[in-house]
Amino acid sequence: MTITPLAAVPPAHRGAAPQFRGRLGRDARSGHYAVAHRYRLHLSTACPAGLRLAVGHTLLGLDDSCPVTFLPALPDGDDGGHAVLRPLYEAGAHHYTGPALAPVLSDDWSGRIVSNHAPDILRDLDRFPRTGHGPLFPAGLESVIEAVERMCGEGIEDAAQRAGSAGADPVERAAALDVLLDTLGRLERRLAGEEYLADGRLTAADIELWVSLVRLDTVHRCHLDAHAVQRVAEHRALWAYARRLTAHPAFGRHLDLDGIARRHQGSCRGLEAAGAAVQILDWAAHATGSPGTPRR
Repeated sequence: MTITPLAAVPPAHRGAAPQFRGRLGRDARSGHYAVAHRYRLHLSTACPAGLRLAVGHTLLGLDDSCPVTFLPALPDGDDGGHAVLRPLYEAGAHHYTGPALAPVLSDDWSGRIVSNHAPDILRDLDRFPRTGHGPLFPAGLESVIEAVERMCGEGIEDAAQRAGSAGADPVERAAALDVLLDTLGRLERRLAGEEYLADGRLTAADIELWVSLVRLDTVHRCHLDAHAVQRVAEHRALWAYARRLTAHPAFGRHLDLDGIARRHQGSCRGLEAAGAAVQILDWAAHATGSPGTPRR
């Protein structure tokens, strides 16, 4: 497996964070290989990408072999980045002036960024020798996991955001809500009588869906009307699944409800709707560890 050069993946516009797309191979020929005590994760659990990585990292039992630096919920840079990550970005991109964004997988041996592409990072963490959970991306289940990722990205995250957009045409908002409800309905049927999404075992697909459901109830719900939230809440098997995963130590310990709320308030420009008062789950009550605070 080769390392994608930074120059091959340019930033979309001047000042944007470059996409570091290095990958971990299985041996030294890849340049970066999955060896213990070489790499470090930098993430905020208030960020959905960071939350996915934190859960996956804990499931894999990588606390010792690949330590994590937890970042504040709100970036401390005027440009929306994290000051602590700036040396890593400057080491990897000459004369870099854009935001130092998380999450990041860094190489402690070189002091440079391996990747800031969260989906690749999670897949590469799955290559590490581990003492915890089995593989998050089991052989033969790749297509199922990728399908769930698309459903969550397009059918939950994007659809919920469009359904709650104050500036959108009412017809467009209604159509987006239909997409959201259809996606939730398909997932509901998938989980009827099943504990997990794929092959009866906990995989990256479950991490993806759980984070999307957290976001749906803690962020997107705030911009939906009460009737829409009621229809979302009617998917009982789906929310029972969310409760069950929240009680799992690898999930609930990283659920920073206060950080998610502050990050949302700091970046959201939308209008609050009636659904903001209709919480679907009491997440803190089901989380393992200190309610609302990720355990470090």
